[in-house]
Parts: sequence; structure tokens; C-alpha cells
Amino acid sequence: MPQTKGYSRTQIRLHWVIAGLIVFQLIFGEDMGRAWLAVENGTVPEMGTLVWAHIVVGIAVLVLAVWRIYIKVTRGVPAAPPSAPWMETAAKIGHLALYAVMILAPMSGLAAWYGGIAAAAVVHELFKPALILLILGHIGAALYHHFVKKDGLLLRMKTPQD
Repeated sequence: MPQTKGYSRTQIRLHWVIAGLIVFQLIFGEDMGRAWLAVENGTVPEMGTLVWAHIVVGIAVLVLAVWRIYIKVTRGVPAAPPSAPWMETAAKIGHLALYAVMILAPMSGLAAWYGGIAAAAVVHELFKPALILLILGHIGAALYHHFVKKDGLLLRMKTPQD
């Protein structure tokens, strides 16, 4: 994977758009849960605005995450600031896990909703607490770099280096 001086404008925008969409999903996803319960009980779910929004936003997260991975592979990312080896490993695992959840959560949701696969719904629901923990770790690490290490890592996701 190539390395660059910094993130591009597109990479930064994708980061923040996906983050906003995921926060939306976490906050407003309960209507979808109720709709799924109706499906499991053999009744017709109420297809309100938030149910449709959950589906559309989930698909958007999937598409944008794939686009983001494509850009990462083809354009590259800036080198990580020097850190202890265990921190570098944790960062790699954390980012890999975030990308995996951004791909697998929408896929499992689609498999449950449109494929009627109950096991996919169970897996989809398990992604929520995992995603919350990953997000908290991601934010915590970014704040640690910004306020403790003062290495400019957080600012790289603010200012494009096209």
C-alpha cells in the first residue's frame, strides 16, 4: 500500500460522513429492531421513516466504506506517528475491526431483512456493542495522540493534503 503525506479531501470527507451515518444508526436504530420483531412474530412490520432510513443509511455506510477502502489501497495513507510497537499493533487491529464492522454490519442487516436469515439478525445486533467499543477506542486513541503525545495525528483528519 502506498504512503502519502496526508489524507486527501475525499478520504477526510468519507471519514466524517461515515462517522455521522454510523452515529445516526446507533441513535435511531430502535425502530428497525421493532420492525424485525414484528417479522419474527409473523406480523407485518410498520415501515416508518426511521425503518427506511436505517436501511438506506446502512447501505450508504457499506458503499462508502468500500469506496474508502478502495482509496486507501490505491492512494495510500500517511505513515503513523512513531509509537510503541503494541500501540501500532492496536491501531492496525482497531482500524481493521472498524472496516470489518462497516462492511459486515450492513451485509448482515441486509441478509436478515431481505433474506429472512434470523442468524444474520443476531449477528447484526452483536455488531452494535462491538461498534460502540471500537468507536470509543478510536476516539480515545485520537484524543490521546492529540492531548498527550501532541503528534498532530488528529489534525491529519481535518486538513487535506491533496
